[in-house]
Amino acid sequence: MGLARSLGSVGGLTLASRVIALGRDTLQATYMGASFASDAFFVAFRLPNMFRALFAEGAFNAAFIPMFNRKVSESGELAIGIRFAEQALAILFPVLVLFTVAMIVAAWPITMLLSGGFHSQHPTHVQLAFAVLLSRITIPYLMLISLASLLGGILNSLDKFWVNAAAPILLNISMVSALLFFHGADPLVSAWVQAISVTVGGALQLGWLMLACRRVGVSMRLRRPRLDDDVRRLMKLILPAAVGAGASQINLLISTSLAGFVLVAGSISSINFADRLNQLPLGLIGIGLGTVLLPTVSRLLSTGRDVEAMEVQNRGIELALFLTLPATAAFIFASEPLVRGIFQHGAFKASDVGRVAGALSAFSIGLPSYVLVKVLTPGFYARSDTRTPVRYAIISVGVNIGCNLILIPTIGVLGPPLATAISSTVNVGMLYRTLVKRGHLAADAQLRRRIPRLLLAALVMGGVLYLLGPYADPYLTHGFLLRVGTLALLCSGGAIVYFLASFVTGAFALDDIRLLLRKRASTT
Repeated sequence: MGLARSLGSVGGLTLASRVIALGRDTLQATYMGASFASDAFFVAFRLPNMFRALFAEGAFNAAFIPMFNRKVSESGELAIGIRFAEQALAILFPVLVLFTVAMIVAAWPITMLLSGGFHSQHPTHVQLAFAVLLSRITIPYLMLISLASLLGGILNSLDKFWVNAAAPILLNISMVSALLFFHGADPLVSAWVQAISVTVGGALQLGWLMLACRRVGVSMRLRRPRLDDDVRRLMKLILPAAVGAGASQINLLISTSLAGFVLVAGSISSINFADRLNQLPLGLIGIGLGTVLLPTVSRLLSTGRDVEAMEVQNRGIELALFLTLPATAAFIFASEPLVRGIFQHGAFKASDVGRVAGALSAFSIGLPSYVLVKVLTPGFYARSDTRTPVRYAIISVGVNIGCNLILIPTIGVLGPPLATAISSTVNVGMLYRTLVKRGHLAADAQLRRRIPRLLLAALVMGGVLYLLGPYADPYLTHGFLLRVGTLALLCSGGAIVYFLASFVTGAFALDDIRLLLRKRASTT
């Protein structure tokens, strides 16, 4: 129940951020559509967005938090942990500055690599130059979000989860504000404005976390760089942790590059719009659970409470599937109504709906595995094992490349998202099997009993949404309020069916609700 409450605070803010992001995506569809301008921006945004996933949601959580917690618990003093953080910052800051400058200088080949050179779109030199310009504008976000990640890791270690979870809201507010007030009649102008707003949003995130650290008594000084044993250990852990935590982002990056090389104009945008919807439950559930689980599990293990740590992970898997399976069913059985109601207006045409809906369904096949990766990897990182997840991540990248090469020529735009889903499923299978083999995780009776029942409840809900979809379609291309109302009815109806089916199938019982209420009452 404590896990659910912590997820509630993190998940609520993450949900707010993703809802604003959904509004941002809707505005992008309105002002840029699925065009070369949107493809160019999404390629430019892919790199900073990947670094956010690798470092903000991956490396710093995985490598820094367990070491920070160990420093504080062994010494009994927060100041010792802060000194370690200052030593890490002293090395990190100059490295990031040099890395950012190098990336800006090398923006042309990087953009070519990320986009596949827009090979199939026959771009002019001017169009490629525009894509490179957008990349150079967004690249400073890499440094800003990496510094913010260090501060966020400290706050998460102090159980101030909500502060770090609120930071991405500022990025989305920056991007939405830019589109609302500075968009142009030409989609290229809107893409340029969006690129600027990314870096502005990164500065706002860093400023917010600096203020939050000061409020809890954490004041960091920039020391002279010194490579002591602790910093060396942190550096050894960060890179494999980044690759391991960001396997899905790396796979998506490869898929985007291959799509730009082979598929027609607008394909990258179609994949990106589908991924944005797929990221909504992933951000709410997977990232929220990963944020809460890692410090919780590492704290339990550091005090020798291994059985409790396993219990927490079992409940984490259960909670992840309870929330993820209905989203998966909705994206498979009601993808077209959802895409039509959210995106089909302005420059986004009816002909674009089918491609985005198909990509969304393909992505969502792997949604449970995307989330479970975030739940299972804390079992490795809390034990300072970052090598195993990275080894499996590399294998999953190989699977992704192989699947893309097979699927893109056969099923076109559906190939990259389906390849990403397959590779993520392979990744989570290897992670789970290794934890079980090492004795670090065993599915208890409650988890084994509930998984098939949750799956059945989700299928029932998906069937109902599939039947209701044609009745909702006529109302999804009208005015804003009618579209929002229709989508709200469709989603709330699906949620009601899922909860009823969960009780009918025995996935959850009334005793669970009574226990939750009793626990909540005892803590107030």
